Amino acid sequence: MQERKLTKKDYFVVSSMLFALFFGAGNLIFPLHLGQLAGHNWLPASLGFLVTGVLLPLLSVLAIAVTRSKGVYDVGLPLGSGFALAFMVLIHATIGPLFGTPRTATVSFAVGFAPLLPEKFQHLALFGFSAVFFLLAFLLSYKENKIVSNLGKLLNPVFLVLLFLVFVVAFLNPLGNPAEVASTKEYLHGAFTNGFLEGYNTMDALAGLAFGVTVVSAVRSMGQKKESSVAKVTAKAGVLSMAAVALIYLLLIVVGAMSLGKFKVSADGGVAFSQLVNAYAGVFGQALLATLLTLTCLTTAVGLVAAFAQDFHEHFPKVSYHTWLAFSCLASFLTANFGLQQIIAWSTPMLMFLYPLSMVLILLSVFSPLFHKDSAVYFGVVLFTVVPAFFDMVVAFPAVVSQSAFGKAVAAFRLHYLPFASMGLSWLVPALVGLALGLGVYAFKRVQGKVNVQVLEEE
Repeated sequence: MQERKLTKKDYFVVSSMLFALFFGAGNLIFPLHLGQLAGHNWLPASLGFLVTGVLLPLLSVLAIAVTRSKGVYDVGLPLGSGFALAFMVLIHATIGPLFGTPRTATVSFAVGFAPLLPEKFQHLALFGFSAVFFLLAFLLSYKENKIVSNLGKLLNPVFLVLLFLVFVVAFLNPLGNPAEVASTKEYLHGAFTNGFLEGYNTMDALAGLAFGVTVVSAVRSMGQKKESSVAKVTAKAGVLSMAAVALIYLLLIVVGAMSLGKFKVSADGGVAFSQLVNAYAGVFGQALLATLLTLTCLTTAVGLVAAFAQDFHEHFPKVSYHTWLAFSCLASFLTANFGLQQIIAWSTPMLMFLYPLSMVLILLSVFSPLFHKDSAVYFGVVLFTVVPAFFDMVVAFPAVVSQSAFGKAVAAFRLHYLPFASMGLSWLVPALVGLALGLGVYAFKRVQGKVNVQVLEEE
C-alpha cells in the first residue's frame, strides 16, 4: 500500500504532540535554577543540560519507533521478560507516584500559592491543595474523554504566551548581567557535567520511553506504513519540537543567571520562578500564575496517572484500571506532602540509577539494526552499567544513606576504581567496556554461524 505524503500541518500536529509530551511544570523550574547555580558559566552548563534534557528525550522516542515497541516494556525485552517488567515498573514508579506525578502538585503549590500564604500555614495548605488536586485528577481520568486533552490544548498556548511575556520583560529590564554574576563552587570547573546531570531532573527521557508509543502511533495513523518512514517523520517533527524546548530552556537558564543580580541562589527553581514573577508583576502576576500553572499541571497529572493505571492493568490484569488509578492518585497525594525540596532530594538518587540504564537502552535501541538486536550486546552493556549506576545512586542519597558506613565504603570504592566517578559518571567507561565485549560476542557468533553454514554446504 502506498504511503500518504505528509503535509506541513501533519508535521505540526506531531511536533505539537511531542512538545506537549515533554514540556511540563518541572521543565520550568530546573533550567531556571540551573542558571542560578551556573552563574557566568551558564553556557557550558546549558550545553550539558540540553544533551540530557533535549537530545536524549528525542532519541527515546526514536528508540520506540526503530524497535517497533509498544511501550517501555518492549524496550527492555531483549534482556528477558523479567528485566523488562522490572524496568517498566521502575520507570512508571519514578515518573508516576514516587516523584513525577507528585511534583505536578508541589510545583503548582510552591510556585503559585506558597508565596501568597504565611509560612506557618503552608504545610496545612499543601495538604488541602494536594488532596483536591489529586481528587480532580482521579475524577478526570476515571473515564476516557477528550475534555482534559482539549483543556490542555487551550491552556498550554496561553501559558506559553505568558511565559514569552515574562521573557520579554526580563530581557528588557534585566535584574543583572549573566556574564558577571558569580558561579557556585560546583559549576566553576564542572559546568558542562553538572548541567548534564541536572538534565536528569526533567525525567523527559523516561517519559519518552513511556509515552513515545503515543507519538509513533499517531504517525502510523497518518498513513506511514514503513518503519523507516515512521522513524524519519518522528525525527523531523522531533527536531522541530525539541528545538522549541531547547530555546525555552536557554532563555530560562539566562533569566536564572540574570536573577542573581537581585536574588541569592534559591533552594529550588520553584522559589526562583516565584521571586521573578513577584519582582516583575507583583501579587496580581502571582495569582494569575498560580491559577494557570495549576490547571496546566492538572492536565499533566491526569495523563500520568492514567498512563500508570493503563500500563499496570495491562501487565497485572487481575487488578482493575480503576484500582490502579486510585492507588496512583493516593500514593502521589501522600508523596506530594513531603514538599518539593524533599521530592527533588529523594528523586535524584533514583534518577542517578535509572538514567544511565535508560541512556544505554535508548542508544542500543536506536542502533539495534546494526547488530540485529542481539541480546549479547544488550546484556554486556547493561550488566556493566547497572553496578556503577547503583554506586552513583547510593552516593547521591541524602546523608542518612550516603554518610552511613555502607555509603562511605561505596563512595571510596567508586572514587578509587571507577573513572569519572567524581563527576557522577562512574558508569560511562564500564558501559563502553560492556559494549566492546558484547559486540565481540556478537561478531564471534556471526563468524561461527557462517562457518557452520559452510560446513553444512560442504557436507
